[in-house]
Amino acid sequence: MNILITGATSGIGKQLACDYAKAGHHIVACGRNEQALAELEQRFPDTIAGQQLDISDKDTTIQNLRGYTDIDLVILVAGVCEYLDIDNFDADLFARVFNINVVGTMRCVEALLPNLKAGSKLVIVGSTARLLPFTRAEAYGGSKAAIHYITRSLQVDLEERGIKVLSVSPGFVETPMTEQNDFEMPMQVSVEYASDFIRRGIDKNRLDITFPRTFGWFLKFASLLPQRWQLALSRRFKQAT
Repeated sequence: MNILITGATSGIGKQLACDYAKAGHHIVACGRNEQALAELEQRFPDTIAGQQLDISDKDTTIQNLRGYTDIDLVILVAGVCEYLDIDNFDADLFARVFNINVVGTMRCVEALLPNLKAGSKLVIVGSTARLLPFTRAEAYGGSKAAIHYITRSLQVDLEERGIKVLSVSPGFVETPMTEQNDFEMPMQVSVEYASDFIRRGIDKNRLDITFPRTFGWFLKFASLLPQRWQLALSRRFKQAT
């Protein structure tokens, strides 16, 4: 397969790129870190081609991605996380997070969608943070809730074109991004686990790839509870941070 992955210079995106390359697939690895891209190309000279990409920049994102016309699988991983300080409320924080996690991701879709053919797969990575109102996660969780809704709508609108759209909702994964967290992260998994779970879900065309399973099941069940109960759970999580 020909596979394009954003956020491929660290974390889940990097592990996916490496694992798919090991399996003999051809990868376009996209990311901001040119040195990390060069290291991937050196490690997998026959299967990985780096593409410098900053999805916060509209013009260069469209220009850099529009030329890829033979892609079987797109995995949009790139994203950021910032937590809100409620005592110093900052609307610009929301703009930064949404500009990457939602608008930037959709810029990639805008650039790549015209060249996707029947049988192609579009995979968009969100987060289980969308399922409950977690403390300080107003911007991050809100952006992931938005991207999940958009992904589900794309499933409807692209079905008649034969393009499969899959949603990925990871829990806590050991990445450079989560290393910055200053709170307990229950059921945290490795990037190797995340990559394996995502790749198996893609192979099986699962519309909703949520992991780890127990954590995902718990949060999905909690999201169905009355709002008062959800708030009570969220308070418990807040007290634990």
